Amino acid sequence: MSQIICKNVSLGYEGHIVTKNINFEVNKGDYICIVGENGSGKSTLVKALLGLLKPFSGSIDKGSIRIGYLPQQTEIQSDFPASVREVVVSGCSGSISGFFYGKKERNIALNCMKKMRIDNLATKSFRELSGGQKQRVLLARALCAADDILLLDEPVTGLDPAVTTELYKILKKLNHDDDMTIIMVSHDINSALKYATKILHIGHSQLFFGDSSEYLKSDAAKLFSRSGGKKNE
Repeated sequence: MSQIICKNVSLGYEGHIVTKNINFEVNKGDYICIVGENGSGKSTLVKALLGLLKPFSGSIDKGSIRIGYLPQQTEIQSDFPASVREVVVSGCSGSISGFFYGKKERNIALNCMKKMRIDNLATKSFRELSGGQKQRVLLARALCAADDILLLDEPVTGLDPAVTTELYKILKKLNHDDDMTIIMVSHDINSALKYATKILHIGHSQLFFGDSSEYLKSDAAKLFSRSGGKKNE
């Protein structure tokens, strides 16, 4: 079952094309990792998938499905002055008709906190949490906003190895047990190949889209490995 279809998409800003000829399809239950050198347009593609950026050409068909989004952490997010419960339930803001969260939204938030094993932190201040706890809170918030798709932009940046491993395990469980579709931007190619079922490699144009096992044999994988994920000067 197709959830997102991108056809001949070209993206950029102010008339300048960043990446072009992007063609891929997201099916229910996929775990897709988006890789590429710095400046290749990965975050630009994320904005387009969220509907925040209109393609120069081509089309992105995702119907009316809601995507749960986990952005890169910023200092503002890290110092957010609210309780864990307040941060998580704010993920339901797109589904309420008024100004206040009702019982339905509170129950959704509680279920998402339980999935992330942070329900015991509900009344804690977000700013007082560890980096790993904060990322679980933000992931629970993204789950509140999601129908069946989570979109994550460099979710393990700044996390220590143990927390990184735990976060990957959580995502794998959501994908495997809850049939949640995962789309993740990452520089961590080793973990991408370990957990993802498909790889989308973009540069100035699309370099590869397909199964992770096939990606290992591709010229794109060899190029990315040599560059270390950094833009060639």
